[in-house]
Amino acid sequence: MKMELIQPFINAADAVLSQGLQSPMEIGNLTMEEQAYRRKGVAAMVRVSGEIEGRIIFDLDTKTAARVASHFAGAELPESDDLVREAVCELANQVIGNAIAVLNDQGFKFRVHPPELHTSESGPKSTENTEALVLCFDTTSGNVFMNIALQYHTAAAAASGNSE
Repeated sequence: MKMELIQPFINAADAVLSQGLQSPMEIGNLTMEEQAYRRKGVAAMVRVSGEIEGRIIFDLDTKTAARVASHFAGAELPESDDLVREAVCELANQVIGNAIAVLNDQGFKFRVHPPELHTSESGPKSTENTEALVLCFDTTSGNVFMNIALQYHTAAAAASGNSE
């Protein structure tokens, strides 16, 4: 996976999380994974198709998700509240939307599918052609995880000269 595909997501997460939570944010752990993704709590998944294909999972443990949603709502929300899941989807939408805008400006052509709640215990498995980069962002509300598995679409990459 090329850094030019990843950096816009890191920058967008930094901007959205630090501004939205009104607190500093640090990148904690960064790992590469080939196994199926194991959801940590409340997770939203966005699929991408076109010249770039794959998916991004935005994941918060349930306590962190409730703290973040409560911050945005301005009132204490229980972990089971629907607004908690909606807040995670909205955060994913903002972070991924900002990153996608940067990638579009760089000339990549692809389609972004709406966020969907990622509810299964294990998620899509990465392949040998698509490793997943897992980023942990440390915030004052707790850890926020972003799992990015993107690759250049073979036909589109060959036509444009971009290959992995």
